[in-house]
Amino acid sequence: MYKIGVMGSKETVLGFKALGLSVFPVTGKEEAHKLLKTLTKPEEQYAILYIEENLAKDLTEEIDKFKDMPTPAVILIPGKDGSLGLGQRALKSAVERAVGSDIG
Repeated sequence: MYKIGVMGSKETVLGFKALGLSVFPVTGKEEAHKLLKTLTKPEEQYAILYIEENLAKDLTEEIDKFKDMPTPAVILIPGKDGSLGLGQRALKSAVERAVGSDIG
């Protein structure tokens, strides 16, 4: 059975635990990089990984590897301090790839 995970600051991820998602509070780039490598192994069976934008900005190379893969779907979410706009740009890019042109 596939799982859903959330990676980010403690303040951002703890609310997701009440929804039954796996939460992974991380504090820095190195810890996030190692955790992302672990969670994206096929045996971990994560279908969706939500990653806080503050972490994602330092992991763009690693996250880009999953753009055209069915699992895990990597979705960027805003942190406690608000959005950096990375999630919105990633969604727009995915739609453009799917449709073949800029729709907005």
